[in-house]
Amino acid sequence: MYKILKNSWALFAGFGVLITAHGLQGNLLGVRAVLEEFNYISTGSMMSGYFIGYFFGANYVPKIIVRVGHIRVFAAFASLASLSSLLHVVFVDPIIWTMVRFLTGFSVIAILIIVESWLNDRANNRNRGKVLSLYMFITFIAFAIGNMLLNFSSPIKYEPFILISLLFSIALIPILLTKRKPPKFKKIGSMSIKELYKTSPFGSVAMFCVGFSMSVIFTMSAVYATVMNLSIFETSILLVLITLAGAFFQWPIGSISDNFDRRKIIIACAFFAIIFAILSIFSSGLSLNNLFLEHTVKFNQLTTTTDKVRLFVFITFLSGMVLPMFSLILALVNDYISKDKFVAAGAGLNIIFGLGAITGPLICSLLMYNFGPNGFLIHLIIFLFPIVVFGLYRVSKREYEDNPESSFTPMPREITPLGIELDPTTGADLSTPSSAEKK
Repeated sequence: MYKILKNSWALFAGFGVLITAHGLQGNLLGVRAVLEEFNYISTGSMMSGYFIGYFFGANYVPKIIVRVGHIRVFAAFASLASLSSLLHVVFVDPIIWTMVRFLTGFSVIAILIIVESWLNDRANNRNRGKVLSLYMFITFIAFAIGNMLLNFSSPIKYEPFILISLLFSIALIPILLTKRKPPKFKKIGSMSIKELYKTSPFGSVAMFCVGFSMSVIFTMSAVYATVMNLSIFETSILLVLITLAGAFFQWPIGSISDNFDRRKIIIACAFFAIIFAILSIFSSGLSLNNLFLEHTVKFNQLTTTTDKVRLFVFITFLSGMVLPMFSLILALVNDYISKDKFVAAGAGLNIIFGLGAITGPLICSLLMYNFGPNGFLIHLIIFLFPIVVFGLYRVSKREYEDNPESSFTPMPREITPLGIELDPTTGADLSTPSSAEKK
């Protein structure tokens, strides 16, 4: 581990600062949108803009890296991300914010691809698991710190956006000062959606639904919390709990899935997530008579008698059930394919996930438009329910195939197709060992 940190400290430092800025920015915009009285549709569209940029960036950034190199692309898009944060302050308009979020999503995926491909180049079969674990740890801790920085200053002021811009700029410094040569970019193959569906119908459908669910948890949670009249401090605590739930629930759930039919574990996660979502609705302080609210009601006009403790507990457990599902589904699909296709399958599943993630915040905003703040929870119930129903159907139609080469590997939500290569189960050795490693 020491050697990993010594050889890659610049990458991890720059990545950690960047994810801190990224985590702060996404939730800050959700809170600010409420305070600016953006309507539900505008807020959802703005949040979807990020995933659209993320999706397009994943397809075009590799070509740019091949043309101009890792360091230049990192510097360019970190600068663009820094600029985008300031544009939110200069132009407080939902349409412009949507376009800016597109730029942010494009920039973030570019940086993640660079970081993950660089880490892959540094990793080998002996330390790949440790590298992934460290990558995960930094991701979740950085997100948690970013969420707590919501308390840095009032979201209505410009200071938080200045802080985000500074953090994006600071992330440049360790990368630009590193002496180590960047890796040569390796093109990632993918499996078509049709091929993935034939391989694992349940895995494909479940990943699509998870895209709808996870994108909403990480983009609309701050909106939901603010609508429920939680203070900035309470909102930040809730977001930290959601992030930590995603980190800590992965390990026990993943371990269980390695010993049982993985499909049943995914179904169980979706089922209990639905239960916790229903419990959250009843804990929200909104009566059933007020479930159907006038869509013209402004966010900050709502008053509730929320049982905050219960609501926090239920949403934390809800997140703990949903967030590990990406890794569970990836492992499930790997159960039905040979080891040499693990990376390709992961890349294809990312495409399916992205298709759901793009639309998730927009559909959630429509539900909040018609049902009030609990539309956030209703959205999760709607898209988790097919996982349970279709999963039970597939269990009855197909015997589970346990692949000894496949195992659960926890992954952060921001994982890219390149990041999947960090999975020690792929067996790929993409590294070019340094002279020190050869010795």
